[in-house]
Amino acid sequence: MGLAGRRREVVHYVRFQSPYRNGRGYLTGVFGLINTLAREGKLTAKQEAFRRGNNSWYNAAYTDPSTVDPTVYDHEINPGAAAWFKPTATHLLERVPGYLQALTAHGVERRLLRSADPGRVIYEDDVQVVVVPHR
Repeated sequence: MGLAGRRREVVHYVRFQSPYRNGRGYLTGVFGLINTLAREGKLTAKQEAFRRGNNSWYNAAYTDPSTVDPTVYDHEINPGAAAWFKPTATHLLERVPGYLQALTAHGVERRLLRSADPGRVIYEDDVQVVVVPHR
């Protein structure tokens, strides 16, 4: 079969986020949701230890896009910019359930989104993309 006859594999990016807009009008991601609970002092000691340990692991495991491009999350330049996991980032995705369990324990709703085209890509590395969502 020639190249023209092959089907392109569709990549579905993954994001966990609130179903509700925050005060700035954006949909907060899983890390922002758990960090908000921590700032408000709502996490149990075990949940806080999990959050701290895993946040440190994530910080060491992958690049914070804002350290590469300080404007990536600038609300005026890139309104609604949000990070999405690449589906190949299984080593990152496998730690997310612990965050989701803590959110559930505190009644914080969230959604799992999958999209082949979540928006205009403004940053990309081997495990994630940051996009400005389509309006």
